[in-house]
Amino acid sequence: MTKRQKILLTVFRFAAAIILLQTLFFKFTAHPDSVHIFSTLGLEPYGRIGIGILELIAGGLLIYARLSFLGALLAIGLMSGAIFSHLAFLGIEVNNDGGSLFTLAVVTFVCSAGVLYLQRTQLLRIFSRLFPKLIAAK
Repeated sequence: MTKRQKILLTVFRFAAAIILLQTLFFKFTAHPDSVHIFSTLGLEPYGRIGIGILELIAGGLLIYARLSFLGALLAIGLMSGAIFSHLAFLGIEVNNDGGSLFTLAVVTFVCSAGVLYLQRTQLLRIFSRLFPKLIAAK
């Protein structure tokens, strides 16, 4: 990996982690906007708290360099759900936020995808150990 790629990887990792971790305050303190979102989805309170815990795990894994690709995988899954929820149920703008929550979900998704792409060799190495016949069939 080149020096430029390492810098980009670090920026992607920390940008995604910061976004994931800063939203935890709103989820864990039952902020009215967070309660509104999860009530609309029919997931209040267990979904709000459960997703908050998963986002905490994803953020922690993204910070820890050796396991950041796992955090990126988890974050991509979580942000896919968030983006889908915005597009299908909530709308891009929620409670006059100007679309900021939707934008943060998209930015986190893109940063996590960047982490996954830059660490694809680690991911392939793990998959080849877990599924040797599948990888050998190529």
